[in-house]
Amino acid sequence: MRLRNHHRAIIPCIFILLMSMQVLAGDKLTLTTGSEEAKQAFLEGVRLLENQQFQHVLPEAEKAIEADSNFAMAIMLKSSFIQQNDQRTPMLEKALTKKMSDGERKYIHAMLVLRQGDNQGSLDEFTALRKAYPGDRMVQMMYAQLHMILGNLDEALAGFKDAEKIDNTTTRAKTLIGNCAILTGKYDKARQIYKEVISLSDPDASPFFPFFGMAWADIYEGKHANALKIYDEYLDRYNRNGAAQGFPPVWIWNQIARVNLELGDANEALRCYDIGYKSVPPTPDAQVDSTQKLVWLGRMKHGKARTLAKLGRFEEADAIVADVKKMIDEGGKEAEQYIPAYHYLAGYVELERQNWPAAVEHLEKADATNTFHVYLLAKAYYKNGQIDKAREKFQAVVDSKTNNVERALSYPEAVKMLAKLGTN
Repeated sequence: MRLRNHHRAIIPCIFILLMSMQVLAGDKLTLTTGSEEAKQAFLEGVRLLENQQFQHVLPEAEKAIEADSNFAMAIMLKSSFIQQNDQRTPMLEKALTKKMSDGERKYIHAMLVLRQGDNQGSLDEFTALRKAYPGDRMVQMMYAQLHMILGNLDEALAGFKDAEKIDNTTTRAKTLIGNCAILTGKYDKARQIYKEVISLSDPDASPFFPFFGMAWADIYEGKHANALKIYDEYLDRYNRNGAAQGFPPVWIWNQIARVNLELGDANEALRCYDIGYKSVPPTPDAQVDSTQKLVWLGRMKHGKARTLAKLGRFEEADAIVADVKKMIDEGGKEAEQYIPAYHYLAGYVELERQNWPAAVEHLEKADATNTFHVYLLAKAYYKNGQIDKAREKFQAVVDSKTNNVERALSYPEAVKMLAKLGTN
């Protein structure tokens, strides 16, 4: 199964939703609700969202819907924070059936297009909305975020700065400006921005991007020990602040394990994967149902198998790989989404075993949108003597514009390999 931390699962939902703090007529969108209680709950959810207190947003969205079940924008807000992936798009479609202003309808439709995977189509719709509502921070942010998703960093940065001109009292736009700095190699500037964001954040908040962003900046520059200290600092803060209303810190432990594994301490990685899964409490004691607990079990197995392979313990790794495949085979249609992750796992193990053809065979079926998967495929091609294909994939890693741990772990080595391989 996919090794994803919690923030990776939720990050795509958050990236398709950044609400405006103000709801005025004219060049800003209006809210369509007759309930003042619903409106205030929605705006409180927005405030929490814009200050990266993501774990508190869903209760406010639900409160708004309870006060006005036809409040389309509140339904949209809820759709981005529910745990059930298969319910998110239908909930957004439901929002579009409600009575609302023309601007709201166009906004929600543009978000639906994005959720359906058409980034450029969504950007086209938000570009039109930006012209119609130039003073709406929500629209400005979505315009900027979509440019960032598509790798247009200059346009993204300009959009985020325009959003800051409308309202600079919240932290999310500043964080995204920091992300742009990382993706353009301005690591010191990124750290400066992230530190400012942390200083402005509520002590009870646990905004992962500024902390993780600083850790990734250190990984890019080879400051691995300091990166791990930052993860520990964030873990302490997350636990102190109530572990996101019951969601366990397993996703943090998994990323700490992942970084230890790829940076050379496989034994520590093995320990962290075990601790992470043990933090997942029995249901229904937390915001983790039985299906999600099974997913986290799969992720723990996934991480342990890769770690055991790194340690040369291939018999144990192979047994876990087989177990993961069995879980997918028996999981029905819902488990099909994890097939690329299985091939990533199997390819990783074969790469460590130095079975280059088998590694290539599996990694070609891994997730082509995941920078680290692409990096491993490039390595496998190189080891298998497929130099042109290796060069192409290493270049794809360098050209990637997603700010996450996968890129941080892949980019420095890809740059070195391109320098070694030269041009065609």
